[in-house]
Amino acid sequence: MDWVSLPRKGETMSKFLASTRYLVLIGVLALLAAALAAFGWGAVKTVDAIGLIVTSLGEDPGIIIALVEVVDAFLVATALLIFSLGLYELTVGELKLPSWMVVHSLHDLKTRLASILILVMAVKFLEKLAEWRDARETLFFALAIAVISGVLIAFGAFKEKEQGPS
Repeated sequence: MDWVSLPRKGETMSKFLASTRYLVLIGVLALLAAALAAFGWGAVKTVDAIGLIVTSLGEDPGIIIALVEVVDAFLVATALLIFSLGLYELTVGELKLPSWMVVHSLHDLKTRLASILILVMAVKFLEKLAEWRDARETLFFALAIAVISGVLIAFGAFKEKEQGPS
């Protein structure tokens, strides 16, 4: 028997552990499915908003809220898509993507998520502002969004300063 041709125990374990990176495909596919559903949700919201504009001849005050909700739906869908593609790139292999979508580290992915969360919170604030009922409640809502946004921005800035630009 030729002992030289048998794989070493360490090589087999290394190959096995390296192949477990494909487990991420479960998350990638789930996020991709969620992104597709969210884009569909945004399309339905768009049709509803257009219907509201047409039926009210542009006079319904709810049009602005409906349009902001359309933007919100597409922001969420885009975030899910970016996360799906970013996870794939980080763990499985390169994709041919525009430079703004290329992810180099988990920190890049988290920073992009934080940016999108800030945008979604801003959209939610605009919705709240359009339905304004209580000034104090609106102020507290705005302050909460400002604090969370500040923390998310600081997270990105401090981590980048610590690691240096990617």
